[in-house]
Amino acid sequence: YILDGVLHNSTLPQFFLEKIVNADQDSVCDLLSNYQNYEKLLPQHFPSVLIRSVREHSSVTEEHMNFGGQELIIMAKHVISKPFSHDIFVIGGDAKGSHIKQQFIKISEGTKILVDIDLKLKGKMKISNMFGKNQFEEDYAVILDDFAKIVEN
Repeated sequence: YILDGVLHNSTLPQFFLEKIVNADQDSVCDLLSNYQNYEKLLPQHFPSVLIRSVREHSSVTEEHMNFGGQELIIMAKHVISKPFSHDIFVIGGDAKGSHIKQQFIKISEGTKILVDIDLKLKGKMKISNMFGKNQFEEDYAVILDDFAKIVEN
């Protein structure tokens, strides 16, 4: 839409994913909140993760992430409430202001993972999204599938 002569994108990526994995809640939370090992576990998605500070239940990282067909560089604050949730607040970089909430719910089949994603894109990522070239939801679904394969083995 256009407001005050400026083109605004009203379709910034917001989406919700759900996945059931055959693993217990603690294992799922431990894996998905283990940002320290993202680079080792899934280098195709996270080529680099540097830890900047660590507190009891939160940490700040600098991450390079392959997402939406591009490399995204972000500063993220990870807030973990084991074994229930892992929140990722993007506090700097290409997606500053974004929020990813991962919830882990114990069910009879294992664990249900609920992921609520609200992306705020900057620069080239925003331009890619405006022209319909984004594949953010598909890319995050692949990342979630790759985590599920690890935790189920």
